[in-house]
Amino acid sequence: MDVRVLRVFTGPDGSGGNLLGVVHDGPAVPGPAARQRLAAGLGFSETVFVDDAARGVVDIFTPSGRLPFAGHPLVGVARHLRQHGYAADVLRPSAGDVPSWTADGATWIRARASWAAGRLLQQHALPADVDALPAPPPGDGWLYAWSWQHEPTGRVRARGFPRRGDGIAEDEATGAAALSLTAALQRDLTIAQGAASCIRTRYEGDCVTLGGGVGFAGVRTIGE
Repeated sequence: MDVRVLRVFTGPDGSGGNLLGVVHDGPAVPGPAARQRLAAGLGFSETVFVDDAARGVVDIFTPSGRLPFAGHPLVGVARHLRQHGYAADVLRPSAGDVPSWTADGATWIRARASWAAGRLLQQHALPADVDALPAPPPGDGWLYAWSWQHEPTGRVRARGFPRRGDGIAEDEATGAAALSLTAALQRDLTIAQGAASCIRTRYEGDCVTLGGGVGFAGVRTIGE
């Protein structure tokens, strides 16, 4: 089985991005237990299984659990489906319908802010303070550490730490956390996250639009 590997939320120069595993033939890996084993073996922050490409039905796993919603897998799989000839106008993770489109050189999704609850948003005074944090910082639970780079224009520096104990010390780019921060601040943001990634968001009240670039990182063959 070939797993397509993408880089989601690439930076302005095409570098960066969070690695994502895409299993195009999702039904070939039936059942949560088998999918969990594959996701853990790949070791990416998320792996997405395409169960119905025409309808946009997808299933998302971290190395340690199943997610009803996650931003970077949905942005990545939307790009993947379009490259394979599917409309991908609506994606259907277990959380609900997620509209998707392309514009301004990026792939975009729109999701409910409530789907990304449960992350601690920790503001720091300076970007250097965010950069100086260990990976991960002490403590439990999902931490999104951030600081203004330039508040008048909505530019943010951020880093994401799942702190789940599953080997992911730091998430390079995190759509759900960016959605939470956008909803909390109630404004559009451009977020420089991780080593070289960029997430763009638009505040729309109960929903948030987020998007970014997607690059191809190779193919991982499983079972050889």
